[in-house]
Amino acid sequence: MKKTSIRAISAAACAVLLAACTASNVLDVKNLNNPDVARAYSTPAGIEGIIGTLYQQLNNGVNTTNVQAAGHMLALEGYSTVANFGMNTRIAIPRFPIVNDRGNSIDGNNLADFSNTQKLARNAANLVQAMDKLPSVQQTTGSPAQDARDRGFAQFVNGAALGYTSLVYDSAAIVTSQVASDAIPPLSGYAAVNAAALALMDSALATAGGAAAAAAFPLPSGWIAGNGMTQAQWVQFVRSWKARLRAGVARSPAERAAVNWASVIADATAGITADIKITMGGGWNCSYDCSQMYVSNGWHEMSPMILGMADTSGTYAAFMAAPFATRDGSLVLIRSPDQRLPQGATRAAQQLDTPYGGTSFTTGRYFANRAAGDDFPGDGWGTSMYDHKRWLAIYKASGVGPQTQFPLAENTMLLAEGYIYAGNFAAAQALIDASRALHGLPSIGAISSASQQIQAGANSCVPRVPQPPAFNTVACGTILEAMKWEKRMETAYSTYMGWYQDSRGWGDLVQGTAIHWPVPNEEMDSRQEKFYNMGGLGLPGSAAKGTYGF
Repeated sequence: MKKTSIRAISAAACAVLLAACTASNVLDVKNLNNPDVARAYSTPAGIEGIIGTLYQQLNNGVNTTNVQAAGHMLALEGYSTVANFGMNTRIAIPRFPIVNDRGNSIDGNNLADFSNTQKLARNAANLVQAMDKLPSVQQTTGSPAQDARDRGFAQFVNGAALGYTSLVYDSAAIVTSQVASDAIPPLSGYAAVNAAALALMDSALATAGGAAAAAAFPLPSGWIAGNGMTQAQWVQFVRSWKARLRAGVARSPAERAAVNWASVIADATAGITADIKITMGGGWNCSYDCSQMYVSNGWHEMSPMILGMADTSGTYAAFMAAPFATRDGSLVLIRSPDQRLPQGATRAAQQLDTPYGGTSFTTGRYFANRAAGDDFPGDGWGTSMYDHKRWLAIYKASGVGPQTQFPLAENTMLLAEGYIYAGNFAAAQALIDASRALHGLPSIGAISSASQQIQAGANSCVPRVPQPPAFNTVACGTILEAMKWEKRMETAYSTYMGWYQDSRGWGDLVQGTAIHWPVPNEEMDSRQEKFYNMGGLGLPGSAAKGTYGF
């Protein structure tokens, strides 16, 4: 990212604000081609207007041409043979490094999320600075309560933007309201960026979550599309965000185990109590995850490598028993009690169970068994007869409809994971069983140790996971694997980089997968520093051979 990207606010946000100022005759703006931060943020109505767009900027900034689709491939969350977003490069096994040379074929995708989240952090920080100046000129966005709400919301998005950057890139600039708008902070490591994000969310809770801001709630519904949150609901939302960021930043099982799980438990316990759904359309988009992946053959299918763990019939076991080079996922008919997958003993029966020719998809199903005529060739380990279709209705409605972006199950599985690390298996079991029951899966049974297999019965054991040392057999998973299965199913194509960040921390990535993206070469050039690659088999910044032996 160039220096101007960090220093300046979003051009779109400037245009909206300057237009508003002109219409109300508050400012005599002489030069719209060189907007000044202080001038653009000098009116209370304009400041609040842009604060109200911040979460939309966050949503759209990571749901366009970005790393998310590549992250799906790296985490075995999907499989695609098209070159768009670098997906056909990221599916390769053995893994390629993330090449960061000038003008490389995936350069724009590697840059996009870094640029968007860093600019948004600057934008939000500038808005907090602008809010802080209002009392000195005896101005307000409407009332002291409204001022506190607006300031806290900007702090929250400032933290969310930095948090997302910390989940993906190995380092970034820490931009807060304490940094002058024309300053270029040095790059800091992902752990420091994540800590700064959490601190900003604490500030947001103190500012907008207290009595001083109570009268300014509920939140305008357009700020988080379709969610006119009460103050209590907004506080829950921020607490869940904290749990997500604190756990997700880990780059290895050792770092995941070292997470402050007591804090994760505290935040998740005080977190959301229902799915947070974002209404797409009207300027909000979910790009690949609920649109482009449904366009045509080759854009998306589910690899059996992880999805096959739901199978109780033996086809996944046979798939894993075959040498890697000869595995054929097109033969894996997944028969599972998990109601999120198509039901039926044959492919034809499963196709009838999950039709998707209309405007919506089968209630309760997340995946479909596609028509055989729509199968397309690919690597044997990556191809299958299954597609993710949970957001098909949004695609069919031309990008309009609700998408779950913070599932309740994500929050509860973070809580369950914390209990597992703490040895409180009974508490973890209760949460996992409650999620499983919603989708037809039986209880995992009484668990007394982290290494104990779940007790779901021979025909109900989900997930079945590859076993060491050769990883060519499968067996019932542990309580941790049961938690991971629930979280994966509920965050698939929902949570930003969800499978990637979790698989990295759990040690489930394919050996050689990059554990984060490097700072893009454009940013390094602007700082007159050397750029570098990341990941690749046996190279720095890559995942070791992990849990499943992939």
